[in-house]
Amino acid sequence: MYVNIAVLKETQPHECRVALVPSVVPKLTKLGARLHMHTGAADAIRVSDSAYGEVVFMDDRTALVANADVVLCVQPPALDVVDAMKPGAILLCFVYAANEPELVKRLLARHITCFAMERIPRISRAQAMDALSSQSALAGYYAVALGMTHMDRVLPKITSAAGVLGPAKVLVMGLGVAGLEAIATAQRLGAVVEGYDVRPETREQALSLGATFVDTGVDATGKGGYARELTAEEKTKVDAALTKHIQASDLIITTAAIPGKASPKLISRPQVAGMKPGAVIVDLSAEGGGNCEATQPGETIRVGGVTIVAPLNVPSNLGADASELYAKNQFNLLALMLHDNIVTIDWTDEVLAKTALTHDGKLCDAVKTPEHSATPTAKAA
Repeated sequence: MYVNIAVLKETQPHECRVALVPSVVPKLTKLGARLHMHTGAADAIRVSDSAYGEVVFMDDRTALVANADVVLCVQPPALDVVDAMKPGAILLCFVYAANEPELVKRLLARHITCFAMERIPRISRAQAMDALSSQSALAGYYAVALGMTHMDRVLPKITSAAGVLGPAKVLVMGLGVAGLEAIATAQRLGAVVEGYDVRPETREQALSLGATFVDTGVDATGKGGYARELTAEEKTKVDAALTKHIQASDLIITTAAIPGKASPKLISRPQVAGMKPGAVIVDLSAEGGGNCEATQPGETIRVGGVTIVAPLNVPSNLGADASELYAKNQFNLLALMLHDNIVTIDWTDEVLAKTALTHDGKLCDAVKTPEHSATPTAKAA
């Protein structure tokens, strides 16, 4: 007996990650999995099919998923892939359902149980499964490196016979996982770092990493550890307090996001106009439209003397490490439901219940009831 797990090759443009890496293969096998992958699934991170050992590779992705109990991927699969999955199978990937209405319809019609990785609850017990956090940490690191490549000055203080240069001033706006990693990276590289967030409880985290916290006097703490939207009055107050810090910075990294909504605008066009010539903004919230009013998602532009960099899918630029962390996140989630060579979902488990998007033809909120507790959903083939 075994659980048939299929791993798809990513097909969306510029996606370099893969949902399974060789180091995780023996862990899944130990749980009772038989693994199948799409041929060349890890080509983008320069890992050959042969590196996966006893994993079976297949060229036809619809045949790959046809008999799978569980399908793993990073981005939402194509609709024809969902149509080829057997009813009652399980899908694990990022979904962002508000952006994928047709996919959700197919998941419901096919009675696919989908666990959306962005829905992992941010609780201590789920940290090892929290793919948003693992990928955001890499994005925060990469943002500093990306900013440096566009700056015309150095981050640290450098002393030479000709004189002293630096240090540069870095402002990180939004102190979630990505923002805190950006602070830590910029601090290690010798910059003078400031951190800002509308949630005042992040002050201690910023200070612990060596940054100065910019306090605007506004508390916008929201649900689930995210920030809420500011009122017009609050935004005016915040803008006034932030302007001098924005315009004194050599590098600004913005990371503020509100799930399911457009990214909040933290930097206005007038503020950009008053920034130093040669200053750089790296907008990590470009997926949601960006934190800067002048941001053009996916583009690098010049506004006066300021460079605004707005990359999309940043973790994919560190595909090897991003895949390693993501594969481990998915393994830790699967370990909650793979027992005795079958998949059994305990709907009383907070992590599984909150991560589920669809089950048995219903949206997640409609299935979290006692009668679904510990229901076997994918038996061994």
